[in-house]
Amino acid sequence: MDGNALAKQVRISVKKQTALLPQPPGLAVIQVGDNPASMVYVANKRRDCEKCGIISHAHLLAEDAGQDTLLELIRRLNAQADVHGILVQLPLPKGYNADAVIQAISPEKDVDAFHALTMGKLYLNCGPAFEPCTPAGVIALLDRYEIDLRGKHCVVVGRSNIVGKPMGTMLLHRHATVTICHGSTVDLPSHTRQADVLISAVGKAGLITTDMVKPGAVVIDVGINRVGDKIHGDVDFEPIEKTASFITPVPGGVGPMTRAMLMKNTLKAAQDYFMRGN
Repeated sequence: MDGNALAKQVRISVKKQTALLPQPPGLAVIQVGDNPASMVYVANKRRDCEKCGIISHAHLLAEDAGQDTLLELIRRLNAQADVHGILVQLPLPKGYNADAVIQAISPEKDVDAFHALTMGKLYLNCGPAFEPCTPAGVIALLDRYEIDLRGKHCVVVGRSNIVGKPMGTMLLHRHATVTICHGSTVDLPSHTRQADVLISAVGKAGLITTDMVKPGAVVIDVGINRVGDKIHGDVDFEPIEKTASFITPVPGGVGPMTRAMLMKNTLKAAQDYFMRGN
């Protein structure tokens, strides 16, 4: 499953729609500290913005800037008319309360879709403004390859608020039967072998081996793990590719789609802003 190709199509669509707006959408990305992985992610998002006609507002705070300084910056960005989306790059350094930071972002600018109000609307299926980017990217890939989820048994490995929980909810909305596994699950392989669609979002290289996957299953690898100088997913790709009906590579699968969905959410935030008569 080619995430790069589909992400490119999404960016082209977003760029066409941004050109129709009174002004370009603005995305503010806040990074605290100089975590090397975070710096790479932020740079990738800036390049995606350029490709989509979105203005990138980068804010780099020192690691010791403090919670109050970060919250004050978010308050200013909430009120800034040319900023339609706000994203705080996670994880934050020690000493910061990530939940308080996320809840400080205006739900109207919550393009990462982590705010409690956004998540609550998602769980209730009552029209959230935004969908969490990684699960939304997975759903877009499944749609692109015409994988009908109705009645399918989908097993999600991982229960994070960022991927696992919203992923399970979005699969339920597509009428799948969903099992969510986690670190305390007894006999994980017995669950994964039942999956018509298996989604791993743990962050542990080689977690999913070929004996854990039913032949013909769709396998979605959300994991990103650095092993030496290479990036690996959670899934033992090469042997599983031989028996899976579809599988996502790492890199080039879910990762590009996550960033593409961020661009789509930022466009949505700007469209909603102008529809409110601003």
